[in-house]
Amino acid sequence: MKLAHMAGLAALAASAPAFAQITLNASSWVPPAHPITATMLVPLCQDIEKATSGRVKCNVLPKPPVGAVQTFDAVRDGLTDLSYTVHGYTPGRFTLPDAVEFPFMADTSAVMSVAYQRVHERMLATADEHKGVVPLAMMTHGPGQIYHANKPIGSLADLKGQKIRVGGGLINDITKSLGAVPLLRPAPEVFEILKTGVADGVFFPKESVGSFRLTPVLKHATLVPGGLYNVSFVWMVNPARWNAIPEADRRLIQPLLGEALALRSGRAWDAADERGVQAMREAGLQIQTASPAFVEEIRKATGPHEQAWIGRAKAKNVDGAAVMAALRAEIKRLQ
Repeated sequence: MKLAHMAGLAALAASAPAFAQITLNASSWVPPAHPITATMLVPLCQDIEKATSGRVKCNVLPKPPVGAVQTFDAVRDGLTDLSYTVHGYTPGRFTLPDAVEFPFMADTSAVMSVAYQRVHERMLATADEHKGVVPLAMMTHGPGQIYHANKPIGSLADLKGQKIRVGGGLINDITKSLGAVPLLRPAPEVFEILKTGVADGVFFPKESVGSFRLTPVLKHATLVPGGLYNVSFVWMVNPARWNAIPEADRRLIQPLLGEALALRSGRAWDAADERGVQAMREAGLQIQTASPAFVEEIRKATGPHEQAWIGRAKAKNVDGAAVMAALRAEIKRLQ
């Protein structure tokens, strides 16, 4: 009888499923060596696998299933499970992320991203602008700067009528306010439009000059203290795939997300910004810091955008003035 009981238990064990293993297809629309892929996404995936003892893994796709602009919908619809997007790549879809995109906000991505994540959790998440996906964290790239293919930019007069590539979002309106002509194009297209003269310049973080190998097509950089702008990103996962992960494993993954992921992303971007400046120097770009007079010109030209955004936020039942005050308070504490 005892042997029969043991045999029954053995048969039951053999028929029981092993620990569930979930593989998340993760995609990145920037090259494998870009900081987002190499120093943010891949390490995050490695840490998820480690935290869950291999029960949850990533398959980082060698090629994204869709372009940058379509990534939010791709995650929502299950074409890929884990990715990120720039809110401004789909004009009109998001309102609240513009809060972090104003000029002169912060000197580093780490400070800006952590402040953004904290304020998002407290004041923005309830608006549910990311309906259809599960947001994992918010981040911004490093403070955006001014680059030109042919001439130094030291005043608004130098920007007047220049065709400048932007990533979308608030920087589109900022560019118009500065007298330039915004060209909304995904980051991977920038080299070609500069090379062919479709664009005269680009607004980018310091990192991007090196990551997208733009030094052959740029001659001048103007660095704006605190940044001319920021660009808002979201890390996200498909809801069905996220919910397929056992709750116990989701709890193990959670400490890697939110503020931790914002900080990881920000620190990686700041390190890449430092490498970007080094790449500019090695390539012989003429680098200048925006003068106080130029900064004041920018401040006056772009000032009305914040009040306009506060009005748009109100339509989402969000107190925009309180959001901006909270953001600046967090940035001050972190800096």
